Amino acid sequence: MARNYMYRNIKDQLFDISVYVVLIMISAIMLYPLLNAVAISLSSYNYYLLHPMMIFPRKIDLSAFILVFTNKQIFTSYGNTLFVTISGTALAIFLTTLTAYPLSRKELRWKRGFMTYFVIVMVFQAGIIPEYLVIAGLGMYNSLWALIVPFLMPIYHLVLMKTFFESVPDSMIEAAKIDGAHELYIYIKVILPLSKAAIAAIGLFQAILFWNDFFKAVIFLREQAKWPLQLLLREIINSATAQYASSGGNLAEVNINIIAPKSVQYASLVVVILPIICVYPFIQKYFVKGVMIGAVKE
Repeated sequence: MARNYMYRNIKDQLFDISVYVVLIMISAIMLYPLLNAVAISLSSYNYYLLHPMMIFPRKIDLSAFILVFTNKQIFTSYGNTLFVTISGTALAIFLTTLTAYPLSRKELRWKRGFMTYFVIVMVFQAGIIPEYLVIAGLGMYNSLWALIVPFLMPIYHLVLMKTFFESVPDSMIEAAKIDGAHELYIYIKVILPLSKAAIAAIGLFQAILFWNDFFKAVIFLREQAKWPLQLLLREIINSATAQYASSGGNLAEVNINIIAPKSVQYASLVVVILPIICVYPFIQKYFVKGVMIGAVKE
């Protein structure tokens, strides 16, 4: 009996060790590209050519970051991106939760028909040209709202919130109704406070969607003063690439102020991802809980 227990204990320990080894390997594989990008952005270009796979910066060179942040448009573009991300995320959460709550109630008439419609819209999209015509027809062309409206309610987020709301016990809603609460009060005072984890999850998804969007800005924005951060960084990289090409690839002999486009590219990457990395640790616990809790219906 004791021998069998020791054998099982050894098997459990070996299994735990194997799990930790696999998790460490996966974490290293996922973390390496980020460390490599940061190291390249902070290192001199000559050192990068010798050690392209580095994970620690050497021979610190901040010229690429200086090029990015000395651009006159950079803070305006940061402000545009922050406006789109914050206002768009807030509106998206409001509309998604407001739509998902009635869809989660069993007494809603034609519930199946509404969900079928939303799924069809998610699978079959109209395309770029109809979207452009709608945005232009609404008078939002060359406006920051053109970057917000198309992403206000992704159907996947709607389904996630609907599934989470369905996991809320009916007894809590019935108790609120017995106390005389109407549907709007239940939605604001009962449902939303219980949904912080799910809201944080879709809020992070939505914020990343707005923050990283590039294609919509190319289509709908004409004035440079309204460019988001992604579009401006592309312009900076293209400018550095053109200067590098004009130098024939020999930066030292032509102009010391010309910066290799590869350094500018990685510096731009760090500038883009740094705000998301700074925000994520504060909502990580809600994010993980929100993703998991909506997957199981009680």
